[in-house]
Amino acid sequence: MREQLLAAEKVKAIEWRDGALHLLDQRVLPFEETWLSYASADAVAEAIRSMVVRGAPAIGIAAAYAIVLALRARLAAGGDWRLALEADFKRLADSRPTAVNLFWALNRMRERLDRLKDGDDPLAVLEAEAVGIHQSDREANLTMAQLGVDLIRKHQGNLQNLLTHCNAGALATGGFGTALGVIRAAHLEGLVERVYADETRPWLQGSRLTAWELAGDGIPVTVNADSAAAHLMKTRGITWVVVGADRIAANGDVANKIGTYQLAVSAMHHGVRFMVVAPSSTIDMALGSGEDIPIEERGGDELLTLNGVPVAGGVEALNPVFDVTPADLIDFLVTEKGVVERPDLAKMTQLMCRKRLH
Repeated sequence: MREQLLAAEKVKAIEWRDGALHLLDQRVLPFEETWLSYASADAVAEAIRSMVVRGAPAIGIAAAYAIVLALRARLAAGGDWRLALEADFKRLADSRPTAVNLFWALNRMRERLDRLKDGDDPLAVLEAEAVGIHQSDREANLTMAQLGVDLIRKHQGNLQNLLTHCNAGALATGGFGTALGVIRAAHLEGLVERVYADETRPWLQGSRLTAWELAGDGIPVTVNADSAAAHLMKTRGITWVVVGADRIAANGDVANKIGTYQLAVSAMHHGVRFMVVAPSSTIDMALGSGEDIPIEERGGDELLTLNGVPVAGGVEALNPVFDVTPADLIDFLVTEKGVVERPDLAKMTQLMCRKRLH
């Protein structure tokens, strides 16, 4: 399966080359494929905030490379570069509050910085660490793809109709994807009849990004309005909902793109299995439950306008961009460390004590 996925790889969103970070601008997909180059941490922080790059793993990878850019600038400026670098860490941490991979990647870069030895080249060391974070995410995706497809084959071995929400593909990660990595693997094994992609309002990551990725791989995909999901479960033989995650609490509660919670409720009612696919870096054992997860709210103009044209006026808009799915609605949590069935605190604690499977 690993070799098949590698051979089929077509999409990537992040490149590090010639000492600069290059990001595929996801705001203009699928009609334009525009790569933007970044040479400063400030610019990367704004790219994260404005959703040039999005998806929890991809945000973390971009932030790691941003620290390399920041260190280069601080070393060139002279003075106490360690102290000056703290402002860059904070600016990046403030760019998106919910995606825990961002903080995980920044902490890993800080810890590597703290382990520098006399004679080390700090820039070379941190660049190697950022590249390692990127490569590690790709490897984790390959492992999760195999674990997820094993579940699909085991529980329903015939052709499946799958439903996914938002974008948890190569565009949201270091490569292949979390939820879409599993879906890609299932397609390669002949297990997928059709994928239904929620359009995912208001940024339309499902219709713009997920459908584009799947169609590019030749996977049958149909875009549907988010509000049609329960109807599809009832009428179209959906067998699995497969989604990613932006933060997972110690008890297994999952924060993901707004609309995921109602999918889980509908899936439970219709007897549809619900799978969350995310690397262990998405798990925040410092938070006891989903009640502790900060939920980002974005500007109301995202709801009140469409391509800059007002569609409502004289009213307020509430625009939370994530919600929390309780652990008791989740059938399987798939990570690169293994699979947790019906997650709870004890199972999550045991999972985090394991080593990666690859």
